[in-house]
Amino acid sequence: MTSTGSDHTSWLRAIPTDDGRAPVLTRAGQVVHADRRMGDLVQRRPPGITGHQWSTAIRTGVDFVVCAGDSGRPLFAVEIGPPAPAGSAAQRTERMKNAVGAAVGLEVLRIESPTLRAADHGRRIVAYVIDARGYAEGGLPGETAVGFRDILGRLPDGRTGPVNDLGALARAAAVEAYVGRRLADPIVRGLHVTWKDGPAEGWSWVEVRPGACLVERVSVWEHRFSCGVDAARLAEDLAAVAVGERLAGLDGDAPALISRDELRAEIRGLRARRDELVNGFAFDHLCVD
Repeated sequence: MTSTGSDHTSWLRAIPTDDGRAPVLTRAGQVVHADRRMGDLVQRRPPGITGHQWSTAIRTGVDFVVCAGDSGRPLFAVEIGPPAPAGSAAQRTERMKNAVGAAVGLEVLRIESPTLRAADHGRRIVAYVIDARGYAEGGLPGETAVGFRDILGRLPDGRTGPVNDLGALARAAAVEAYVGRRLADPIVRGLHVTWKDGPAEGWSWVEVRPGACLVERVSVWEHRFSCGVDAARLAEDLAAVAVGERLAGLDGDAPALISRDELRAEIRGLRARRDELVNGFAFDHLCVD
């Protein structure tokens, strides 16, 4: 497809597929491009954005851009990586990029994780979100409708369970590691919450040695965006994916672990902030000794 130009009413620029950079994925009538700049997506400075914000933002990168297959117009962007340190130059740059994205109405899914990376996990995550959004848009209305995350089918270990659990492979790997005596417990546990005026957050952990846990946390930000599944459950599933990534390296360097008591104290700290959470805290059972 060759771009025929952007709609004059839109701030977003169509991305051609004949510019020498092939899409990394085509799915459900949508085309996915990787490693683009904000300047590739936004065609001019919108009102309310300063020259400094604009010049900084257009040089920043975007991990994935999902575009309409027929027009090349950006539908949403996906970013995956560690959170910028508080007060850092990277955080200030991120804020300027967010300001430009908000000004032009760009939908953005931001996944923050110290372990997950766009290069290693991005295509799978983007494909999942495209499928989840398509299912949500075309799904049956009503309380009896089965959500995308809850569709049952055959899991990698042969059991029946939710086939759209991104953490399913990690859960199966934990069982295998337990059978191989590399874990003290085969169950990948987790929780999820959503902060008021903040991200959805998912925790996942597995007991590697008696009383010592490998823990991963993932934050999911939906900027003018909907994942097609509950963002908090997605965050927990992605935290399980991160646990699985680290389980793969158990035979190498010893992973950083925290004690079960320390983890329980952190969960209790989360419970103590229930008033800051959407729908409160639903994991009191994890706080008991």
